[in-house]
Amino acid sequence: MSGTPSGLSPFVIMLLAAARRVASSALPFVVVILLWQFASLFFPRFLFPSLIDVFWRCIEIFSTGSMFADVLATILRILAGLAGAFIIGAVLALLMFRSRGVDNFLSPILSLFQGIPALSWVVFAIIWFHGIEFRILFIMVVTTLPAFTFQVLGALRGMSRDLMEMVLSFRPTRAKLFRVMIAPAILPDILTAWKVNLGNASRVVVVAELVGATGGVGYQLLQQQQLFDMAGALAWTLQLVFFVLVVQAALTLIENTVFRYRAVSERAI
Repeated sequence: MSGTPSGLSPFVIMLLAAARRVASSALPFVVVILLWQFASLFFPRFLFPSLIDVFWRCIEIFSTGSMFADVLATILRILAGLAGAFIIGAVLALLMFRSRGVDNFLSPILSLFQGIPALSWVVFAIIWFHGIEFRILFIMVVTTLPAFTFQVLGALRGMSRDLMEMVLSFRPTRAKLFRVMIAPAILPDILTAWKVNLGNASRVVVVAELVGATGGVGYQLLQQQQLFDMAGALAWTLQLVFFVLVVQAALTLIENTVFRYRAVSERAI
């Protein structure tokens, strides 16, 4: 039995479905907001500040040039680190896919890197390098490189061998083979890898900026901690949350646009 009333136009049905999806997505956030606001009535401001205060602090960050410059600096560090790790990881994954010897050599090293905490890499970078930006770039790349490498390698290994042989029977050029076979096969896993590593990178960059930077969201969080300013700490944290949500929405839009040809089941599994 359908939950949608009969006799409605398709446009109205589509609007109702969209409203239902938005409501179900927003409900957890509304509950958290209400609980926090309720707690702010009974606890000191340095523990649970009013979300109205947090809102005005967010507006202050957006409207103040020097503060917003710190947000942009952190965003650029995240994007630069992810781009560098993805390029290096894709090259390593391709080498590991084509050579078992390279795979046997690099896999233990990458697994070892995955087990090293981000804070340890921060300490290593401070000891090894002098420039702040290069330190942060190194930390971002080395902490996200193993995940990108293994995820791209898994996507390459997941390609259908039968389909590959069928495409090769038409003797395509390398560029055409990549465009019609390899790219569509591995792009979903690559977009998923970016979504996963985006959250990891946002956490790592804060750790790096807390210890070794003189600007950025992590540096500002350190200042709020020293002042016991919980409203400021939440406002600066929300800057990263907004950035991650926007980029993930953009990646989802790209995925839905590029793979709109994929069939969608009309029945729930």
